[in-house]
Amino acid sequence: MTDASPFEVKDPRFTALFVGSARLEELYSDCRWAEGPVWFDDAQQLLWSDIPNQRMMRWTPDGGVSVFRHASNFSNGNTRDRQGRLVSCEHGMRRVTRTEADGTITVLADSFEGKRLNSPNDVVVRSDGTIWFTDPTYGILSDYEGYKADPEQGQRNVFRLDPETGDLTAVVSDFLQPNGLAFSPDETKLYIADSGASHDESAPRHIRVFDVVDGRTLSNPKVFCHIDSGIPDGFRFDTAGNLWSSAKDGVHCFAPDGTLLGKIKVPQTVANLTFGGPRRNRLFITATTSLYAIYLTTNGAQRP
Repeated sequence: MTDASPFEVKDPRFTALFVGSARLEELYSDCRWAEGPVWFDDAQQLLWSDIPNQRMMRWTPDGGVSVFRHASNFSNGNTRDRQGRLVSCEHGMRRVTRTEADGTITVLADSFEGKRLNSPNDVVVRSDGTIWFTDPTYGILSDYEGYKADPEQGQRNVFRLDPETGDLTAVVSDFLQPNGLAFSPDETKLYIADSGASHDESAPRHIRVFDVVDGRTLSNPKVFCHIDSGIPDGFRFDTAGNLWSSAKDGVHCFAPDGTLLGKIKVPQTVANLTFGGPRRNRLFITATTSLYAIYLTTNGAQRP
């Protein structure tokens, strides 16, 4: 824990979202690339991915850290479905899976139109139970975060999956590298990061927003915000509709109108984040080798 304030105010509205005395806490520091945090309130635990180490980790409020799963098939993004089950994106097997209550794993999607997926990256579940995920090529670019391979898909799609019928639909196909995604609190909009600048400085480093039509398709795309340090990876919303995004220099907070309100400065490149704790007012941050946390005065919108 550091004594210096980690908060950088860009807009006066940001000061209402944090307590000045709150400090960034490092909870664990032995990962290679930490990703995909997801909070389980009923189990009082946080799970996250350590992709290159082929493991998923568990943190509990007593400070205990243990290995939740090994080997993890280079799991990346994680979330929960409406029944509280773990849903994960696996680079290694190039699939999206669900962990059942008894611990068995169900494959939800691993191909589209007869061809293998690229490497599912991040995932969210809508209140109707449908699963939406991004499919860039990061996990097949080398053997570091998956297995090097040529892509079989012609595009880097964003998909909608109906787990009841198995119907898989590409809802967006014009991203260079789609990455993190999240619904607005009222689910009328879907926000999706394009992190193409990770390998090409001239490529996008922004988050786009789409209108959700009948819970099935997307329309009216717009650029919501640009990240001025590094790239957007994972992000989440608070209940007021503010978007909290990963970046190279920490966590960037954007108002619903796209204004950058402020930053939480983190000493390592941030990959992803999620709200957790009993009141969902603690922001858990996965950043390069470490898991961090900080208390805020706002609450996460994601449920369960």
